[in-house]
Amino acid sequence: MVRIAGETLHVHFLGTAGALPSPQRSPSCILIRRGSDTLLFDCGEGTQQQMMRARTGFTVNAIFITHWHADHFLGVFGLVETLAFMGRTEPLPIYGPPWIGEFVDLVQKISRHTRGFFVTAHALEHGSVVPFNGYTVRAFATSHGIPGLGYVMEEDERPGRFNRERAIELGVPPGPLFGRLQRGEGVRVVRDGTETDVRPADVMGEPRPGRKIVYTGDTRPLQNQPGIAAMLRDADLLIHDATFDDQESGRAREVLHSTAGEAGEAAAGLGARMLALVHISSRYTSTVNHIRDAKRHYEGDVILPADLAVLEIPYRS
Repeated sequence: MVRIAGETLHVHFLGTAGALPSPQRSPSCILIRRGSDTLLFDCGEGTQQQMMRARTGFTVNAIFITHWHADHFLGVFGLVETLAFMGRTEPLPIYGPPWIGEFVDLVQKISRHTRGFFVTAHALEHGSVVPFNGYTVRAFATSHGIPGLGYVMEEDERPGRFNRERAIELGVPPGPLFGRLQRGEGVRVVRDGTETDVRPADVMGEPRPGRKIVYTGDTRPLQNQPGIAAMLRDADLLIHDATFDDQESGRAREVLHSTAGEAGEAAAGLGARMLALVHISSRYTSTVNHIRDAKRHYEGDVILPADLAVLEIPYRS
């Protein structure tokens, strides 16, 4: 049976700073809400305060950590305590690269009182897939000097378009049988006095892709690595490390980050429909050069979101 997709998909940029926070930008955290599910990708210091400012609530289904630099995980400790104070009972899964088990042990031990829920550790590697209802999160290896992962959130395929005229032509009366066909069920109708089976394939078009979001975390560009690039292609939104503008390209190579221009090259090479530049170094009081550098290589929409910005991802058709 095919599940009809129709969930809202919002991206909340809760933290877009580089390694050091600034008065305008908090450490890394991307909150993705699909329907009633909420996923955190990285959880830097102050994430729970950003969640309150953004009014997202504290219903978190899972946390995905990209790597073990402190600006990407220090917020977990405070968030877990807040969830305990609010009476959470369901387990909180935390996914990440090697050392996730040791990290979750620290999270469990740091509290001096008993929580009403477990925090569970789930180690991922390049190619690991975490299934959810109607979508998956897939991990890919990044290039940042320590074991690290980026993540692809991708919805399942949607059913093709329903051909109402063809259904009526085949003898299907408008009403509940239309819905059954769209859900992938065959129906039996009487046509010219004869019972006839009508299959979904008789009235449904080709399946359509779901939406896709790629979050790189901290990394050098990856679009030229065949084993990784294929996983990242054709994203509706590419959220890419752009710690530096192109004037600091040497520094970016030295510390294994990306420039805005390199992020633009990645978006173009991967066929992304939109590019969001994040992890902006605190040295910058203006990001005009970042946008300019990215647009030099990429003709699609480029955004450099402020903290607390929210973006809705529409269906392609």
